[in-house]
Amino acid sequence: MTREKILYVVHCIDTEGPLDESLNSTFKRLKELFGIDIPATRDNLSKIQHKQLDLGGIEDSVAECFSPKLLKYNSSWEKIDEMLDELLSANYRNSHLDDFGNEWIFSWHCMDHVGIDNNPRRKDLGYGNIFEHYLNKLQEHGDSNHEINWHFHPLSLTKNATQAATSYTNNMQILNQIICRRILDYRWFPVVNRPGFHAERSDTNLFLEQWMPFDYANQFCEEIQAQPDANNGRFGNWSRASPSWRGYNPSHDDYQSAGICKRTIFRCLNVGTRLRLLRENHVREAFIEANEHGSSILSFADHDWRDIRPDVDYVIELLEKVRLDFPEVRIRYAGAHEAAIQHLEFSGKDPLLFDSYFLNNQLIVEVTSGEIFGAQPFLAIETQEGTYFTDNFDELEKNHKWSYIFDDMTLPLTLLRRIGVGSAGRYGGFHVKVIDLV
Repeated sequence: MTREKILYVVHCIDTEGPLDESLNSTFKRLKELFGIDIPATRDNLSKIQHKQLDLGGIEDSVAECFSPKLLKYNSSWEKIDEMLDELLSANYRNSHLDDFGNEWIFSWHCMDHVGIDNNPRRKDLGYGNIFEHYLNKLQEHGDSNHEINWHFHPLSLTKNATQAATSYTNNMQILNQIICRRILDYRWFPVVNRPGFHAERSDTNLFLEQWMPFDYANQFCEEIQAQPDANNGRFGNWSRASPSWRGYNPSHDDYQSAGICKRTIFRCLNVGTRLRLLRENHVREAFIEANEHGSSILSFADHDWRDIRPDVDYVIELLEKVRLDFPEVRIRYAGAHEAAIQHLEFSGKDPLLFDSYFLNNQLIVEVTSGEIFGAQPFLAIETQEGTYFTDNFDELEKNHKWSYIFDDMTLPLTLLRRIGVGSAGRYGGFHVKVIDLV
């Protein structure tokens, strides 16, 4: 029987909560990005947007960067919720159906804003705030089809919420804290990554390879970047990566090159922003690969602090235009996790399950079904004072059984409130076990 040809359409949202920007902050950013120092007035902003000022030949780039659309932020949870109430409504979902009768699916990649000293854009600071808001919102609408996934922005050296950074090495304590709390507070473990600032580096590559099997990160784009803050590969350098929409396993030494790592990196361009935008030719490329190979994943990303609704309309318009040339390819809307499993043909694999139990003061973790993704599960510990820790397991049987001893060289059990163990499965999915000690 001939295999059905499917183009999976994956809408990733870098889910970061409300974002605000004052007029003075907009003009400060204008100076930082383009070296243009003019009074911060509404009139000057309008002239920039309408290309009415002589800016030495960069009028188009500046107008694009500061267009009314890009400056229209969801600056409060009320504005985000107004958008979500429509996006998650039955009426909206049923008005966008794929060739299989499935509704449009959102993949909410939720981050935590923590470790920040200066917060001029009034982001919602705290562990789990955004994650929990979206859990509650999806539950409110009774919608189990959409996904909640992982997103992380490395904290800058300035600890300013408006500044960008790429170092995971500098952020290991924060990363470990977030994962500990996701395990213990929400019984959840990350499986699908969307990188902050679209950027990965060698330390990112090694961190993700320990924990997450799927990574919607590759922003290979043939367009020349006209935005100075993204030039020369400062953020999101994917110039050497594959242009394929079918994914690749990265090299241990180069995240942009194919290699023997287990994680799969998928291409994911932007919508509703100012650089590396999804165009008609990209959609055509994805259709061609689905037609030739049986399936491909067309994925794209935007942010919840902008209105997502026009971006959905934009992508649907591209799909409807290009699909006319590929009558044998069927479109299927899917979450990032689901699409990866289906495309890579992992759906028939045994799900990950493990048991955890104590032998006196020794915690034993033993796989009972499937395989873990990394070299060991993630250990999360909470003390009775509310402090979170992680640590390495001792390996008893490779990829199968581990132990951890609680004593005076680690933490005595008498001081602890909860212990959690979590891991992604080798072929997707995750499993979490939490032991309450008080």
